[in-house]
Amino acid sequence: MTHPLQGKIALVTGASRGIGAAIARRLAADGAELVLHYGAGRNEAQALAAALRDTGTTVHLLQADLAAADGGQQLVAGLAALKLPRIDILVNNAGIAVFAGLADTRADDFERLVNVNMRSLFFIAQGVVPLMPAGGRVINIGTAATRIAFPGITAYSGSKGFVDALTLQLAAELGPKGITANVVAPGAIETRMSGWINEPGGKETLAQVQALPGVGQPEHVAGVVSFLAGPDGAWTTGQVIDASGGTKL
Repeated sequence: MTHPLQGKIALVTGASRGIGAAIARRLAADGAELVLHYGAGRNEAQALAAALRDTGTTVHLLQADLAAADGGQQLVAGLAALKLPRIDILVNNAGIAVFAGLADTRADDFERLVNVNMRSLFFIAQGVVPLMPAGGRVINIGTAATRIAFPGITAYSGSKGFVDALTLQLAAELGPKGITANVVAPGAIETRMSGWINEPGGKETLAQVQALPGVGQPEHVAGVVSFLAGPDGAWTTGQVIDASGGTKL
């Protein structure tokens, strides 16, 4: 079995469950040493770390509350305390959704959305990129909802539009240093955040808008991240790579 990320160190935010945990498992299988960030899911993060360590993966745990205004800086300070020699791969996966339209979005929900999906991502990148050598990878998890309109997630979609725009700028700014920056944009993925899929009519609704049959799994997203993190992704930068099963083509 090949290990294309052998000798690499990857930081995955929001890694305690769902897409983040799947990304962590895939990068571990590819041979990477891992830094797993979590917010409130300490028990889940510890269980994942223990399982990965049982496979021989070196795993570090890192807690930070990204909903706080200084959440990104908290994470960067915690990372510095680990005294790792570098970070080769940064996966900004942590994110929250607000399921509300324009009229129903509350100010406090909007502020939390901005802190987690925008502010923390920016300052994590600001703090981690200086630790990256040439060949580094910045991989941000976005959403297909910046390409297509879905009623009822107005602020969430806007926050992920920031991720797309920031990633394009990072690709241009970091390219001379040999660092790539890309977005992976999932559609509906079967996680705790997408509980509506398993509600009555959820799968039927999905089948009407998706080109591929079935329900997207966290591992589908992790596979795209693996490509971008590995040697085959070395010449891809500034891109939004759709991982939505062909939603609303």
